[in-house]
Amino acid sequence: MKKILLSVLFVGVASLANAQKSEVTAAKNAWGLLGISKAKTLAENLKELNDGLAHTDKAIVNEKSKVMPEAWSYRALFSSRISLVDSLDVKNSIANQKIAEEAIAQAKTLDTKGAEKANIQDAELNVDNAIRNRGIFAYQRKDFATAFDAFKEITKKNPKDTGMYVNTGVVAKEIQNYPEVVSNFKKAIDLGYKDASILYSEIVSITFDKMKDSVAGLALLQEAGAKFPENPYFIGLETDIYIKRGDIQKSQEMLTKLIQKDPKNATYQYLMGDTYYKQALAVQNQRNALDAKKTKEFNELGVKMTKFIDQSIPYYKAALEIDPKNVNALENLKIIYGFKEDKVNFEATKKKLEEIQK
Repeated sequence: MKKILLSVLFVGVASLANAQKSEVTAAKNAWGLLGISKAKTLAENLKELNDGLAHTDKAIVNEKSKVMPEAWSYRALFSSRISLVDSLDVKNSIANQKIAEEAIAQAKTLDTKGAEKANIQDAELNVDNAIRNRGIFAYQRKDFATAFDAFKEITKKNPKDTGMYVNTGVVAKEIQNYPEVVSNFKKAIDLGYKDASILYSEIVSITFDKMKDSVAGLALLQEAGAKFPENPYFIGLETDIYIKRGDIQKSQEMLTKLIQKDPKNATYQYLMGDTYYKQALAVQNQRNALDAKKTKEFNELGVKMTKFIDQSIPYYKAALEIDPKNVNALENLKIIYGFKEDKVNFEATKKKLEEIQK
């Protein structure tokens, strides 16, 4: 009697093992059926995916079938697809992402022959796209904190994805996490993001204005200026910083070297003119703040201001000789001629501006 019972027990174990292996086959078949083209609602799609995932639930609990790499690769496919398809349901998407990531790790370990490589890669792509979608959907509903977490996660998974670093920086700015804006935009720049000058403008501005770090800001500004020597914003901002610090000499030394290197650069000529013009504006503000009775001081400041204005004119003219459509130089000259009551040059400059701006 004992022998009979023992034999029956062995048959039962073998049957169970075969049954569990058949769950892997059922999962494969279910995945294949998903490829048949027909219109499905989200609910219908999720039901088919969850049914397929259920087959792998059974397969991975058995000692025989849980060591089959395809049991895990198809589990990764189903769960990652659910995570992607159901991206709007953040809780369910994340839960299935975790299942998928565990399955992917197991499949990679067991797939020593590489037979499941394509399935594993597809599952990894699904996971990445699911995270991206959650980030985009969160951004669209202005849930910037959730969007930040999603985009940040993608940068960790794909550390060379410049677009995701930019996305992370954008949402970090929305939640006023300025160090993350700078670090993510800087990473995108270092990886060769095509619009790097725009990102530099952002991080330079944020470092100076929001983070109040003038040392780091100037370092970034100089780095940007070296990479984009033709960009007037970076050169102009650096000279402005020196002017505000009262270090006009430093500003003019920098521009003098640039002009010597490239005398036909209209931007350099214009900015050199600006170093004098902005000094004139500073003196004007100083003069306007004087007590009306201080006539002597007022007149002395007027002479000083006029001297700076006269020093700016040759550089603005030089800029226009190189680039007749330099609007900034024309605008400043128009103001200067108006101040000096030079009607002829004022009207001529005004006419040129109007022609350009038509």
